[in-house]
Amino acid sequence: MKALRLLRWSGSVLSPRTRPCLAHLLQQPLSNRRFLTAAASPLQQAIQYQDQEHDAEEDLWGSSQAHTGDDLVIPEDMPQSLQQEARLRALPSPPLSAAKSSAKLAALHARLSFSPRLPIETLARCLVDATADSNPDFNNTSLAILGRDLYSFYTSEAILCRYPRLPTAVVFAAMAAYIGPKTLTQITKEWGVELVAEPGGEVDPGYLQCRREDSMLIRKRSPDSDTDPTSAVEEGQPPIAGANRPNAEQKSWRRGVSSMTVYDDEFGDLVKGSARGGRSKGATTTVEDACARFVQAVMGAVYLHRGKNAAKLFFKEHILSRHLNVGKMFEFKQPTRDLSRLCAREGFESPVARILSETGRATRHPVFVVGVFAGREKLGEGAGSSLNEARIRAAVGALKGWYLYSPLEVRVPSDVEGANARPWKPVLVDIGEIIV
Repeated sequence: MKALRLLRWSGSVLSPRTRPCLAHLLQQPLSNRRFLTAAASPLQQAIQYQDQEHDAEEDLWGSSQAHTGDDLVIPEDMPQSLQQEARLRALPSPPLSAAKSSAKLAALHARLSFSPRLPIETLARCLVDATADSNPDFNNTSLAILGRDLYSFYTSEAILCRYPRLPTAVVFAAMAAYIGPKTLTQITKEWGVELVAEPGGEVDPGYLQCRREDSMLIRKRSPDSDTDPTSAVEEGQPPIAGANRPNAEQKSWRRGVSSMTVYDDEFGDLVKGSARGGRSKGATTTVEDACARFVQAVMGAVYLHRGKNAAKLFFKEHILSRHLNVGKMFEFKQPTRDLSRLCAREGFESPVARILSETGRATRHPVFVVGVFAGREKLGEGAGSSLNEARIRAAVGALKGWYLYSPLEVRVPSDVEGANARPWKPVLVDIGEIIV
């Protein structure tokens, strides 16, 4: 029996978007299917004649050559709905007029408790990454730069004023824990923002518009690639452009903590050229970077439309309210030596370890409690299954007690901004960590 071709007589109930014969057309990259050419034929021809699939692709979407927005010509016999869809597909990102009709965008605006002073069009712009729309007038690049600087300022002053004796490496780790890409990606998920599969003008503006890089092309990081600032994407390539560090081509040179503070970013990482500027057309990005720029752009939008008080309140509610155990970020290689150097620098007596209590010395599971004393002052205490383990834990506890000092009343420099602010009281400025 001859098989029936149901597709010929079911075209009246199938929309062009869900029709199987055009599925491969709609799955093509947006740059190839976005624009219509002057030789285009009506869309109904491709729907009506499945046998002319290949010809319809060539006639409808044009040749495989790259087109620009000036090449867009809409056939006069095309229905109005399809003309509107063609105009939307010609845009790299959703138009501003679609922001007010987006339910996802309105829900996000209400979920973040934004007032009408922050327009919903601005929130829609925060969702457009530079990889989706390279035009700086429509993407979130400028807002993300402002938001990143505000996040860095508020986070650094909060950490340094609360823990003035923290080592620089721990400050970098705390900054990354508060406002790093992984944290901002988690915040994006908590806000209920979803990423679009492929950006375009026909997409709902409530999605995060970005062009993600192929997972097969992502560089496999080596164990020490995160600490090497000059490592290129592939072997033999030049160093990353835009780095402020002098002699960046010297891969074997050591990066000290002092140079990280001067030349690198707020996380102690190398400043990349694309981190502060726009991106070229056709560029791709990772999900973490796109989500981080979105959250930073939202912060910049809040600051511009509602002021610095609202921006700081937004920072406290979404960033500083997260619990961070700074004590678990320490990693001492030789805590007893560091404690001896610290006592010598501060003019204390040399630390001495003494047994405070013990139990089960002759058993398989003994427990020793050792305290570290500088004269009559007990600096730290630790317990372990051996005397050496208890002594090391006591030294670590003494070092953490010194570095995790926090004043009773914590005030930051941004609290004194404004007409009705209280006068500034200087905070403790420590001379730094122990240099061994």
